Amino acid sequence: MNTDAIKELLYKIADDQLIIGHRNSEWTGMGPILEEDIAFSSMAQDKIGQSYALYQLLHDLGEDEPDQVAFMRKANQFKNSQLTELPNGEYDYSLLRHFLFDTAESIRFEFLAQSAYSPLALLAKKIQGELRYHTMHANTWIKQLGNANQESILRLQASLDQLFPFALGIFEPSPFENVLIEEKIFVGEKVIMQKWQEQIAKILNATELLIPSFSEPAIYGGRFGHHTEHLTLLLEEMSEVFRIDPTAEW
Repeated sequence: MNTDAIKELLYKIADDQLIIGHRNSEWTGMGPILEEDIAFSSMAQDKIGQSYALYQLLHDLGEDEPDQVAFMRKANQFKNSQLTELPNGEYDYSLLRHFLFDTAESIRFEFLAQSAYSPLALLAKKIQGELRYHTMHANTWIKQLGNANQESILRLQASLDQLFPFALGIFEPSPFENVLIEEKIFVGEKVIMQKWQEQIAKILNATELLIPSFSEPAIYGGRFGHHTEHLTLLLEEMSEVFRIDPTAEW
């Protein structure tokens, strides 16, 4: 199998999980209600744990130790989608990002569980169980708040419209797209995006929210190291303790 293609795939998935995990962790002690404080904290823990497992797969392929990979790279070396690095905003904003991102991740890991690269397939099967809770949580709140009152509907709609181009950027094609498909390592971003469109339409059509056009321009760049200014600030915060004490463990 093409090792470079596998590494590129693992990096972008792991970086997504690490960065969104850190963003979710920022809701600890800040949630609008206690249950949501706990929920976002729990999902953050899951995602950071998932990123560690994926970085370990990369280490098995010859990359640095997970801690080094997570905390010692510069922003332009990260392959996460720009959606994951955006500041949390208010709860409606983070909830919409959670819904859009975790729907995509649930589909992605469903297909990765069938990957011809067996270490990734085995890990994906484990992660699928955690993602079922994440998507159930997101879907429940989108349906409730998307049918609640005018204020909640308007706030969610504004966040949906703002985040949608970034969400489309999740599916930025890999330079190894054809290789990954041919070697049955991964089905490709186009397949994932089509399934994602169906899934989010199913949920949003059960609310008062309007789905933005799937044909609007996607905000790409993250998969190739082009990021917003927010990622540099986030990485400085994330790596502060590690840089002080590189022997510290997650």
